[in-house]
Amino acid sequence: MEKSNYPHLLWFYLLTLGCQAVTIRHVLMESDSLAPPASPNSVKIGIKRVSLSILFGLITGFATALFVACIVRCFVQYINTTPILRGPVIFSPKIDPRTLRFALDNENQLLGSSPNGAYYRTALDNGLTIAVKRLEPFEIGSPETHNKAFKRRLQQELQLLAGLRHGHLMSLRAYVRESDRFSLVYDYVPSGSLEDAMNRVRENELQMGWDVRLRIAVGIIKALKFLHFECNPSILHFNLKPSNVMLSAEFEPKLTDCGLAKLMPKLYRSPNGYRAPESSHNCGYTDKSDVFSFGVILGVLLTGRDPLDPFFGEAASGGSLGRWLRHLQQAGESQQALDKSMLGQEAEVEEMLMAVRIAVVCMSELPEDRPSSDELVPMLSRLHSF
Repeated sequence: MEKSNYPHLLWFYLLTLGCQAVTIRHVLMESDSLAPPASPNSVKIGIKRVSLSILFGLITGFATALFVACIVRCFVQYINTTPILRGPVIFSPKIDPRTLRFALDNENQLLGSSPNGAYYRTALDNGLTIAVKRLEPFEIGSPETHNKAFKRRLQQELQLLAGLRHGHLMSLRAYVRESDRFSLVYDYVPSGSLEDAMNRVRENELQMGWDVRLRIAVGIIKALKFLHFECNPSILHFNLKPSNVMLSAEFEPKLTDCGLAKLMPKLYRSPNGYRAPESSHNCGYTDKSDVFSFGVILGVLLTGRDPLDPFFGEAASGGSLGRWLRHLQQAGESQQALDKSMLGQEAEVEEMLMAVRIAVVCMSELPEDRPSSDELVPMLSRLHSF
């Protein structure tokens, strides 16, 4: 067949289909005209059937759509679920997982211990020296060791903390989770913690003037301001005390263990003299609770005294460092509380007396009476030029 005949055949085919459609329609119309008229009852029954069919279709369609939406949502949640990582989780390119595991499995230098765990110093094969904090928050066979939701939340929080970057924060470099304990890896700080430094001051092994102590206080409150106001969501420390403030060789402070008390509260039940009164209540901890702990640290820097000193258990001292300082301030005798080893120029004494007032208001019993960390930064910075 020639190619030119194709259009004629197509028109013939379409015309034939059209004629057949007209014929069928004519036959149907004639059959309808010959059919007897429908009775009112049959019409009503037909309407009911149509209505029920439509209603059933709507219900079935809605149920099917809801079922499909639930399946899609569960699938999306499953896709977005953070997998539980095993072995060392590394946040620093300087640390190799296999090297870290090998170092942790070998004997390390013990730096100190507490009811919460032990602290070690170890060196990796590449010469990097790290500090390892081994926490044992779980009892063997406890529900937390098998709870995947808890493991996942803990992992997400640690990853969040590892991403924090500030000049006065110790960055988490890695962590290793085992069945009943955690090992947290930080940079090693040879100078130790503020608690170590203050113990040496009390034993007359270290001289620490007011300018150094004020610099430490300003660095701590700047770190708190960053956690409270510059992080989204805001982060609370929950366990601010001198042993969690590391000092560089130039006495620059760096906070460590931010938020760990919230993640593993069983580790931090023992009293330490730095907790706010409301922190023992459920959901009572706020940024003002961190400010209370800072006030105690500032009081320690000013007086040189440990808040757990038996002296504060006597009635004459009011029962706590904060009450003792408040009593002396109200009596106009704040200078008696100052550490005698740092008394020097008259201008420095005036700065220290102003700092006593700041410490007292930070240790107010009611959280609403305490200043916030962003208010404290300029208050302390004005005492001296930084």
